[in-house]
Amino acid sequence: MKRPKLKKASKRVSCSKRYKIEKKVREHHKKLRKDAKKKGVTKRVKKDPGVPSIAPFKEEVLREAEQRRLKLEAEKEKKKQEKKEGRANKRKKEKDAASKEAGPEVKKARTDKAEKLSAKRAALNLNRSSKPCLCSELNKVINESSVILEVLDARDPLGSRCPQLEEAVLQRQDKKLLFVLTKIDLVPKENVERWIQYLQQEFPVVAFKASAQIVNKAVQQKKRKKRITASLEVPDMSRAAASFGNTCLLRLLESRLATTQSEGALKVGVVGFPNVGKSSLINTVKGLRVCGVGLKRGMTKSMQDVSVLKNLKLLDSPGIVASPSNPPASLALRSLRVEEGEENVLEAVRTLLKQCDSTQIMLQYNVPNFRNSLEFLTLFAKKRSYLLKGGQANVEKAATTVLDEWTGAKLSYHSKVPETPGLPSDLTDAAVAEMREGWNLQILKTGNQETLKGVKFPNKASSMAFISQGPTAGLLSVTAAPEEKPAPAALETQKLEDINEDLEQKPKNKQSRVQFRTVPVDISISTLPTDDAYDFNTDFK
Repeated sequence: MKRPKLKKASKRVSCSKRYKIEKKVREHHKKLRKDAKKKGVTKRVKKDPGVPSIAPFKEEVLREAEQRRLKLEAEKEKKKQEKKEGRANKRKKEKDAASKEAGPEVKKARTDKAEKLSAKRAALNLNRSSKPCLCSELNKVINESSVILEVLDARDPLGSRCPQLEEAVLQRQDKKLLFVLTKIDLVPKENVERWIQYLQQEFPVVAFKASAQIVNKAVQQKKRKKRITASLEVPDMSRAAASFGNTCLLRLLESRLATTQSEGALKVGVVGFPNVGKSSLINTVKGLRVCGVGLKRGMTKSMQDVSVLKNLKLLDSPGIVASPSNPPASLALRSLRVEEGEENVLEAVRTLLKQCDSTQIMLQYNVPNFRNSLEFLTLFAKKRSYLLKGGQANVEKAATTVLDEWTGAKLSYHSKVPETPGLPSDLTDAAVAEMREGWNLQILKTGNQETLKGVKFPNKASSMAFISQGPTAGLLSVTAAPEEKPAPAALETQKLEDINEDLEQKPKNKQSRVQFRTVPVDISISTLPTDDAYDFNTDFK
């Protein structure tokens, strides 16, 4: 008996009872079949035997049956068509009634409104990627932030710096600038230590390694539910999932928040060139994937506010727009010219290959010796099986892959640290001292030491040496800074290099060969040298 105020009674029974019930049911069904057989009652539907062959007028009977069947099908199709026409007429009447109520002026206004709305949406999507929009979003982040984190790629820290951005921050007394050196796991340890010492002469530097396996909130909750039943959680200790420097950065910002004693939240702007790791840094500090990241350059198009702590907010910003006056190597790595269609992928790869030693490229990609970038891409495409119809190498796909490895967080290369110490000409000791005020440098030093101990660095022999082109000029305002063109001397040098490389790539045809005059030569046996002549008298005597 079911007791009151309890859960629903269970329907589970023992196996013996269940088997007994099944046996009784089988016996009952068997008894019913026997009784039906005795009475002559069957459930089978008798099959139509058709017209017997010996029946007279068999063909006429079959013809009449076929005509009757076709007549029924025709009537059925006619009824179906009448219903369809009735529904169409009903819809037409409703549409005419609605059009009579709303005159042609209202109809035209609705059409114009829909067209304007679609045009506005298209213009909005187009303008989000335009240079003025990106510059305005970047300026918005700088204006609203009290602390500016300039994210630098450890593989080329000097090329990741933007002098225009640093100058704009130094001109404002209420803002602090801090360097964050990301992707340190792709650079040899000695090179990272030397870059930290070099950059610390100007501004405080935080060594940082972002995690590549940050998931969004929904996925994290699913994983947590699955682990509730497990008695022991095994943490992910893989190299991609490990992150270093986020604790040091949080402690440093908390100490800054304690010294400022402001009522509102401390807003920290994260700025830098595209693909240096701004969104990955925010995701790692937050512990969730709140900002979009990917191999595609320029994923972030507008400012995004991310709350990390109660009184701490990080502001994600779009990448700094690079000035056209920069060297071609800097534009290939730091700008969005490939995404905008201003530069071909093959040209960008050719520019990057010129900045490295060909021997190191051969060892890194495990390809044989090559004469130019086109031959390298052909060998690389065949090695990765990037082939088109007929076994032809897909050079475009190979170039895209190489560019993604250079701009993403995969390829290991490092640039040389400048040997001349000292501050730049536009930076004074007073400005450096002012930028260091309010920071707990002891926390910074201890945190960097712990990060350098924990990160697994690559060997210097397996990392390629890259020639840095110096700081990259950026545009904070497109209208204020018109697009500058490279110097004439640099253009002439680049054109000469391209022409030489193109001449190497072109096969030499018959017209381009030098034509020599034919001179009659006497090839009689007497003129041939006697050393190699065959003497028949030696073997045949």
